[in-house]
Amino acid sequence: MTEQVPTRAQIEEILEAATHAPNHHRTEPWKFIVLAGEARAELGLVMQEALLSSLGDLPLTQVQARLEKERLKPLRAPVIIAVVSAFPRNDEALDIENVEATAAAVQNMLLVAEELGLAIMWRTGDAAYNDQVKRWLGVETEDHIVAFLYVGYPAIPRLERRATPLSQKTTWYGWEE
Repeated sequence: MTEQVPTRAQIEEILEAATHAPNHHRTEPWKFIVLAGEARAELGLVMQEALLSSLGDLPLTQVQARLEKERLKPLRAPVIIAVVSAFPRNDEALDIENVEATAAAVQNMLLVAEELGLAIMWRTGDAAYNDQVKRWLGVETEDHIVAFLYVGYPAIPRLERRATPLSQKTTWYGWEE
């Protein structure tokens, strides 16, 4: 991605699309945390610190390289949107249903970003499951970071994706040819 920052209006259009995702019992379990500018570097430091506690007995050169890579991850795009699924706080919804609804919201975000001519990448990684990272973002421990969406303008032409043929992923019951 280039360093050009999408407009706030573009980010709001992406977020608005998310709010139209289907969700069980109208729970609207998603929350969005938008990071730009120095906030991305601050997130990188938190992610680096969180990773440090899990590296164990690796050689120092490997530890340093992994920590530096982790610190720089949030700087790969001018905007990061952390998409969070709230743990159900009532008896109607299930946690998995909230995660699924939030993933549907992310899909809407991906589609709208592409339509706006933006580049967008869906990432998670260890930081998405780390309590220290969640605390820094203001996310409850039992909530889920479903995505770190990296958003910006494409620096290279969009890569073509070749999906596995439908016939290899589908089983039909009760259908006649």
